[in-house]
Amino acid sequence: GFIFQVASFQGVALRSLSTSSSYDHPEHGRLVYKGSLAKAVLGVKFFSYSTSVFNLFMMPYIMLKSGIGVESLLVQAAFYGLIGIFTFVTPVTLHVLTKGYVIRLYYKDEVDTYTAITYNAILTEKATVFHQKDVKIPDISKMFTTFYAKTKSMLVNPTLFPNPQDYNHLMGYDKYPFLKFENLEEVKETDER
Repeated sequence: GFIFQVASFQGVALRSLSTSSSYDHPEHGRLVYKGSLAKAVLGVKFFSYSTSVFNLFMMPYIMLKSGIGVESLLVQAAFYGLIGIFTFVTPVTLHVLTKGYVIRLYYKDEVDTYTAITYNAILTEKATVFHQKDVKIPDISKMFTTFYAKTKSMLVNPTLFPNPQDYNHLMGYDKYPFLKFENLEEVKETDER
C-alpha cells in the first residue's frame, strides 16, 4: 500500500536526481575533484526529507486512531515535540552539516577561478564560483570545513584529487614550496616516528 508507494517514489526520485547531470561542464572548466560521498549525502538528505513529509501526513491519522487528541495538554505537547524533532530539526541539521560538501570542483586555468558544486536545501545542485585568492584556510581545523570560499565553508577530501598539484593550488600551497601536499604527508610520518 502506502508505504510501498513512498519507498518506490524515493527510489525513482533518487535515481533521477543522481543521474540528472553529467560531469562535463566546459563552461566551468576542467573537473579537478569529485566527492566520493555525493550519492550518500543526497540519499541521506532525501530520506530525511521524505520521512518528514510522511510524518506530517501521518500525524493527524495517528492522533485520531490513538486518541491522543483527547489526552492531557502535557501528553499532546510531548507528542508534538517528539514528532517536531524528527520532522523539522533532523533535516535542518543535516542540511547545515552537509551544505558545504563539494560534490564536484572545476577549475578554469585561464582566469584562475573554481566552480564548486554542492547540494542546496531542495536537493538540487548549486554552483559557487570563486577565485583562488578568495580561498581562506581556517586558523583552527574544523570538522566540516576544509576552506572558506569568500565566506562560504567548503569541505573536500584532499586524497580524492587525482592530481595533488590541483589541491596545492586550490589551497595556495604552491605559493609556499615547503607546504605542498606530498610534503605534508612526509611531515606527518616524521611526527609519528
